[in-house]
Amino acid sequence: MDDDIEGEVTRGARALVVCPDVRGQRSAQDPEARLEEAGGLALAIGIVVAESYVLNVRDVRPNTLFGEGQVQRIATDCELHEAELVIVDGALSGIQQRNLEEKIGRKVIDRTGLILEIFGERAATAEGRLQVELAHLDYQQSRLVRSWTHLERQRGGFGFLGGPGETQIEADRRMIRDRMGKLRRELEQVRKTRELHRKRRGRAPWPVIALVGYTNAGKSTLFNRMTGADVMAEDLLFATLDPTMRAIGLPGVEKAILSDTVGFISDLPTQLVAAFRATLEEVTAADIVLHVRDMANPDSTAQKREVLAVLEELGVVDEAGEGVDAPVIEVWNKWDALSEERRVELEPLAGMDEDVLALSAITGEGVDALRERLGEVLTAGAKRYSLLLPASDGARIAWLHAHGEVIDDEDGGEGEDGPMRRLDVRLTDKEFGRFETLPS
Repeated sequence: MDDDIEGEVTRGARALVVCPDVRGQRSAQDPEARLEEAGGLALAIGIVVAESYVLNVRDVRPNTLFGEGQVQRIATDCELHEAELVIVDGALSGIQQRNLEEKIGRKVIDRTGLILEIFGERAATAEGRLQVELAHLDYQQSRLVRSWTHLERQRGGFGFLGGPGETQIEADRRMIRDRMGKLRRELEQVRKTRELHRKRRGRAPWPVIALVGYTNAGKSTLFNRMTGADVMAEDLLFATLDPTMRAIGLPGVEKAILSDTVGFISDLPTQLVAAFRATLEEVTAADIVLHVRDMANPDSTAQKREVLAVLEELGVVDEAGEGVDAPVIEVWNKWDALSEERRVELEPLAGMDEDVLALSAITGEGVDALRERLGEVLTAGAKRYSLLLPASDGARIAWLHAHGEVIDDEDGGEGEDGPMRRLDVRLTDKEFGRFETLPS
């Protein structure tokens, strides 16, 4: 086998993308939509899609997944389109991947391998890099046979303890297990640090608004629009991998924390679901969840189901898609990309629910209405309190002005601690609870 087949996926490589449509296997998306998404994943890492198509698989071949004729077609198309790489939008076993590479004479990667490549390139924070490496090792561990089959054949040996190739595999497995254990310990420390930060934010009484949604729904563009930040926001799948937080002001709320999160995707590899759970921890502690949807995508409904399924697994929403501990506001994004007919069709549906807002993060249309709605939700249920505080207690008086609606602030006469101030202020239960925890 050529050495270059063993190489890494390189930016700018030409690829043939094949989506297997296996008889009897159900998917949330139809095969053509899955094929288009696979092309988007390839584009996200700078791969040039030379050709792509769906292949119907009646019977899964344990050694190659595809039938002999289909494997030959893939090999011929690679020659025809000068493709150096074959991307199979499905799960391949180590044996299937190795056999396909031998028959086609090209490097072959499956959906999991491709997503891992993207995550490896995009992770920016120390936590993100730890998670990527852990997921990569988990994936690699399951296909060590792929790396060593040819060496076993060369070295031979069928003694009691197995041949040198097998010994090498076991040594590699031990090395990977040790490294994974170390990474898990480091990640646990990162999670504890994040938990401490969350508790600090809980004491510093700023509500958290978490953006969630399918990958490429426009979360980062909306994040930038609302915060004035410059987070990577491109028309690419998985443009954001690390949680990003910024402070924003809202009507009636001087300061709130807006958190951008990794995008969801259908059939997310199990290694990544586990490894990237920490990036979604911000969502479980949020005061409001903003579910951003790409309404210009014909698969928007299927994407919504995928997102809600993950949120339900995290305990953020119930079976009906309603928020458990925090309200969920649905943002119908990319309104500017819809035809006039489609807008007319959707507008009455959005108008039926005050927690569904249509907007364009690119143009800013509807963003002010979203800000108003967020302010309303965060200040809903506010009660009026009459508080008597020492005039010297400047920190708590300033806190009330910053985080509540101060209706009146007047002289409260003399008290045991000297001059007093009487404040009439409107606070939510949560804000009042936070106020009571402030040191006097």
